[in-house]
Amino acid sequence: MIGKNIHALRELLGLSQEELGAAVKLSRPIISQIECGTRKVSAEELPAFSRALNASVGQILGTSPLPSVSVAAESAGAYAAAPQLRISVPQRNMAKFRQVLLYVLNAVGAKPNIGETVLYKLLYFMDFNYYEKYEEQFIGATYIKNHYGPTPVEFRKLIGLMEKAGEIIKVDSKYFSFPQTKYLPCKAADLSALSAREIKVIDQVLGKLSDMNAAQISDYSHKDVPWMTAAEGEKMDYEAVFYRTPDYSVREYGDGI
Repeated sequence: MIGKNIHALRELLGLSQEELGAAVKLSRPIISQIECGTRKVSAEELPAFSRALNASVGQILGTSPLPSVSVAAESAGAYAAAPQLRISVPQRNMAKFRQVLLYVLNAVGAKPNIGETVLYKLLYFMDFNYYEKYEEQFIGATYIKNHYGPTPVEFRKLIGLMEKAGEIIKVDSKYFSFPQTKYLPCKAADLSALSAREIKVIDQVLGKLSDMNAAQISDYSHKDVPWMTAAEGEKMDYEAVFYRTPDYSVREYGDGI
């Protein structure tokens, strides 16, 4: 049960066995043995897995529910997030997320530094910058705080749908000596699904941040107020963008605001 839970949590975060092993200081074969149930997890190792997987010890042991994401009917309203991040995503929001990801991958996906970790942070800044600037949801994804930086919970569900539809290809590679998961687009984005100001925000984020590697953009995200004010493993609050420092703010605030 512990091995299955570790596997499920690792998949949710989009981590490879090598990446998880590096985070908990164990080799990839040992991670594989743990997930297959042929090697136990010691009590001393549990806190490291908890931090690396952004999960409680209870979730790893099976005494608390695992996170889950489902796609709701088109008529569904805003996200409904219950404890343990059980999230129902309206189809229209997932459709927007899909086109944004295709747009980003077509624009910068071929860059050697653009792996899954960098994608997470680019999407985070697009979502939170748009909300600060216009006080409206863009993708409206749910981001949780972990030591890698903001992580969009819906990402794994979306990637699975897009791989199944033949819209993207997943490639396991390396960036220098580090394992990296890349996604390559198989089709162009439907620009009719994105407004001019949405595209402008995407392009601004890509222009500023898409040359950063995973360590650089993670460190950069850790200094943004929404990340700093969130509890470890908890949902990040969009409203926190209105307390950003000048280095991160994308909006000019007049005396009346």
